[in-house]
Amino acid sequence: MKCIGPFSQVVTLRGLPEQGALADEQLEIIEAGAVVVDYGHIVDVGRFDQLADRYPATDTTLIEGEHVLLPGFVDCHTHCCFAGSRAQDYAMRVAGKSYLDIAKAGGGIWDSVTQTRAASRSELVRQTAMRVNRLVREHGVTTIEVKSGYGLDVINELKILRAIREANLYTPADLIATCLAAHLKPRDFDGDAAGYLEHVVTALLPTVKRDRLASRIDIFIEESAFGTAEARRYLQQAKAMGFEITVHADQFSAGGSALAVECGALSADHLEASTDAEIALLAGSDTVAVALPGASLGLGMGFAPARRLLDAGACLAVASDWNPGSAPMGDLLMQAAVLGAYEKLTLAETLAAVTYRAARALGLADRGTLDAGKRADMQAYPTADYRDILYHQGAMKPTQVWKFGACIQ
Repeated sequence: MKCIGPFSQVVTLRGLPEQGALADEQLEIIEAGAVVVDYGHIVDVGRFDQLADRYPATDTTLIEGEHVLLPGFVDCHTHCCFAGSRAQDYAMRVAGKSYLDIAKAGGGIWDSVTQTRAASRSELVRQTAMRVNRLVREHGVTTIEVKSGYGLDVINELKILRAIREANLYTPADLIATCLAAHLKPRDFDGDAAGYLEHVVTALLPTVKRDRLASRIDIFIEESAFGTAEARRYLQQAKAMGFEITVHADQFSAGGSALAVECGALSADHLEASTDAEIALLAGSDTVAVALPGASLGLGMGFAPARRLLDAGACLAVASDWNPGSAPMGDLLMQAAVLGAYEKLTLAETLAAVTYRAARALGLADRGTLDAGKRADMQAYPTADYRDILYHQGAMKPTQVWKFGACIQ
């Protein structure tokens, strides 16, 4: 058992509601605080002097200087297992070319599929571990969801999912794999979209389940990918097989989030095109609304209606969507801060969206707050005032990061 502190402030994020708007005054901020950790979990949180009296035989890790302690961030939507670059797409997009123009020129998701199929599993492991270690060591992200979806056939989807599992051996972060074989219908599949999804259900998902490569599946519901009719059947089949489900929803047109709610999805992600009808559905459900500001920045389009979602009573999470096409940045804190500025989110709402509410989007109740019994996933920033962290919009980086109570940075 060890006591870590004192910190200028400990922002616990405990005791807050899982849904709806939050005021900064609701945050519990412990001045001159500390955390007691044992076997990777938090035993107690409080004032440093009081914890020292309460646990007199405990080893102490002294924190020098001014620091604010937060829970480790949770990035609940990424595509960071991929090969290659799509810098050409970006150059064409900012020069005014349309999505169709870029696709005709050989870009788009299929370009990433081609490059990822050509990469070896060991190369995918290396690149994925490199990316996630950047997130954990430089950005304080201790839990990271990682999707497949750049394979789009049985062999390559399994290769990606196995690479994600192996990459988890080379990072202190927790990688949560999601099977996104339903990213779009591959060009080389001989059949229609419904036929491809049936192929995924019969030829891929049983192996994913048997080998425990992922407990979650995702599908991109959009005019350019899969319609609601075939997506409904796919989600129902996957759920019957025991998979948790999530949905790429309402990015360019509405409809996907309604199906996500109907099917009991853990989350509906993107939501840039959500209207009042979709907002009301999400707010009245247990499905987490996940905003992806990195995609909005990369595509030059509007943000998800985060303020309206919160005011309606929804659970809002924010994720980076790190991918080689629309969101190549991967800086969760910067993106959350920018979204907060545009959507007028309180600091409490933004911090909740990248900690315990993001954990809920992954079905994880054991992290995201600093409280007794939770995982000791934590990060410390070099300031005496927690408000500085979002004020600097991602420029302030954590100086120390702990995973399961072990300092890794």
